[in-house]
Amino acid sequence: MSRVILIVLDGCGVGAMPDAAEYGADDPASATLPHVADAMGGLTLPTLQALGLGCIAPIAGVTPIANPVGAWGQSAILSKGKDSVTGHWEMMGVITETPAPTYPNGFPPDMIAELEVAIGRRTLGNVASSGTEILAKLGEDHMATGFPIVYTSADSVFQIAAHEDVIPINDLYEMCLTARRLLTGPHGVQRVIARPFIGDGPHGFTRTKRRRDFPLAPPEHNLLRALQTQGVGTHAIGVVADLFPADLFARRERTQSNPAHLAAILRAIQTGDEPFVFANCEDFDMLYGHRNDPAGFARSLAEFDAALVGIWNALKPGDLCILTADHGNDPTTGSTDHAREYVPLLMFGAGLEGKELGTRATLGDVAHTVAGWLGAKWDGSGTALI
Repeated sequence: MSRVILIVLDGCGVGAMPDAAEYGADDPASATLPHVADAMGGLTLPTLQALGLGCIAPIAGVTPIANPVGAWGQSAILSKGKDSVTGHWEMMGVITETPAPTYPNGFPPDMIAELEVAIGRRTLGNVASSGTEILAKLGEDHMATGFPIVYTSADSVFQIAAHEDVIPINDLYEMCLTARRLLTGPHGVQRVIARPFIGDGPHGFTRTKRRRDFPLAPPEHNLLRALQTQGVGTHAIGVVADLFPADLFARRERTQSNPAHLAAILRAIQTGDEPFVFANCEDFDMLYGHRNDPAGFARSLAEFDAALVGIWNALKPGDLCILTADHGNDPTTGSTDHAREYVPLLMFGAGLEGKELGTRATLGDVAHTVAGWLGAKWDGSGTALI
């Protein structure tokens, strides 16, 4: 049986795209993996080096080798955007021509008023903020009033935070479903996110693992839907399960950390039934890129590189593994936002011989590669990598 294991190294870009200046002041100077390597005096990533990572971009410590295993190259992002939803949708053949709405100054008052009427409560916040900052600022007010906290980030998200002892978790989920129904058309944010937390003011607040995402549905013409209609099941691992509607997957595992993601990928290869495994390793982006922590980023890369050996060895005849990213998130710049960068492409398994892929125009090439390898029909933008 032919299978594809697609692993997204979230935020692991390799250099600014030509249009980076349109996306932020720090974006033209961003080069996530090269800059992490420079900041740490070089990286030691023997598995990724063998696959050809050093041939894609100058990454200190990752030597470009003469005969990498498999295929290597990089891809531009054709879509308008530099966020996870845009990148993952493009991998599945959906090109986003209009950037998703963002709200750096908070949401329009009439939008908040409509939500408050619908949920029967006032809200707090309505600002762009990090999750830790907003809880430190408004957590005690929330506990005193029972009003949920609404906030956003640099991404196209509408987040509602509530203490689990103040607003029961299922009530929080219902509020998010209500927001999702309201946020359509020009205000169609990519994700509504439930952000439950615990704790108190004197001892601090902590977000719990009962977060839930309510994604905007992609256009029906996407690879996941095409695979589904042709009887080819997809197994979603990690944040992938939050970026697309649940009905597109035969199996979903919302793992919460890179070690858990990698363990789930290994199980899927060893015992899974779905021909397409679509996984995301988000710690690079979530824990280190957004927090300007190159040391943590480098450590996480080394852990991934070591775990990749087990994944590589577990591949069966007919298995193709593809590694890529959805955007950049350079922890060495002044920004804590995503960056508009080229992303790496590395492919191995199934006796694949060394091949240079060059610079691809769109991550839609991944969709064609997945479909072709699995014997499915797909006619979206792009061409197959092999």
